[in-house]
Amino acid sequence: MTNPYSATQWLQLSMQQQGLLQPLGSLSELMQQLSYVQIDSINVVERAHHHVLHNRLADYSPAMLDEAMTDKTVFEYWSHAAAYLPIDDYRFSLYRKQQLQQGDKHWFEPEHKVMREVKARITAEGPLKASQFTHNADAKKGSWWDWKPAKKALEQLFIQGELMVAKRDKFQKVYDLTERVLPRNIDITIPSDTEYAQHLINRYLAAHGFGNLQQIQYLRKGLKPLLSKTLAQMCEQGEIAHFTGANAATSQVYFYQPKLTLPTSIPNKVWLLNPFDNLVIQRQKLKQWFGFDYQIEVYVPEAKRQYGYYSLPILWRDRFVGRVDVKADRKNQCLLLQNLHIETQILTNQHDEPHDKAHLVSALIEAIEHYTQFNNCQRWQLLQCNDKTIAQMLLKASQQSS
Repeated sequence: MTNPYSATQWLQLSMQQQGLLQPLGSLSELMQQLSYVQIDSINVVERAHHHVLHNRLADYSPAMLDEAMTDKTVFEYWSHAAAYLPIDDYRFSLYRKQQLQQGDKHWFEPEHKVMREVKARITAEGPLKASQFTHNADAKKGSWWDWKPAKKALEQLFIQGELMVAKRDKFQKVYDLTERVLPRNIDITIPSDTEYAQHLINRYLAAHGFGNLQQIQYLRKGLKPLLSKTLAQMCEQGEIAHFTGANAATSQVYFYQPKLTLPTSIPNKVWLLNPFDNLVIQRQKLKQWFGFDYQIEVYVPEAKRQYGYYSLPILWRDRFVGRVDVKADRKNQCLLLQNLHIETQILTNQHDEPHDKAHLVSALIEAIEHYTQFNNCQRWQLLQCNDKTIAQMLLKASQQSS
């Protein structure tokens, strides 16, 4: 089947499905639309999960996510990574939990004796954090993987479904028995193979607009045969449609929901996206379809970093135009733009370049000021930029905002 849209139109559709163009009215509605928000612990600026929601909800504050956990409209579990998910999707987490209970391995081998002891203590005492369990002084200390036995047991009980995260206390998980956390009205019927596959497919396509088999099963092992079979069935039944990519890099079969309609307009707006944002988390798709070669450099040795430790992708209108390495200097309440890099191929028409740069910078300043406020900073400062004209325009704006 012929590809119905251009790459730019698919990006516009993805932006629309991601809630960037028409912000939804509530956190609950947004979680349903996105299907998950990835949790990350890096805090050189406000954490990833809050940033993702900030970009999509007017007047978002981190307290709103805490309230959603308290109200039990969202819960924590594993998507392709640790994530917040809508509570209505709880039953689909049972599919993986059942596999783990039957012997599948997540991170490490279960230590059943310690798990029984940990669960017994939570049963008797109520919600507890890992830090509230004693640590054997002789136990091995070292990297994040050298967790003490109690923490491993807590995580195993959590991933198997016997415990849930009741809340977070200064980002530490507070665990409790599932039956004391989960609302009574939640469906706990374990989905069949087909139901689970249909859920993953529908959730992905509704949130992203389109995708191939590899993208739909992203970081989920062992599901390729089931998803492939279910995709074929859904196509036969007319529930979804498919097309083949237009070039060698995108020549795989892609799927989409036929009811999609293109957005009517794209605003002159800049979005400073988080490295773990749902729109950019699949780097290969980002590069192949939208021409943006992006890598988070947190895990790259400092000497080999090209753009900076925590660079945010910059989306302007319907184009990825650059990235900016950011850090919140909380002591001085200043957001540092440590390295702003504008892609050299973005502004290619010399005649229009000054006009385009003015529009880009106007939207960029608005996004920077919004992000500055979100990080509880009073001002922002540009330290480095690869485009002299843009650097001068931003320097003038930053002086006016100080």
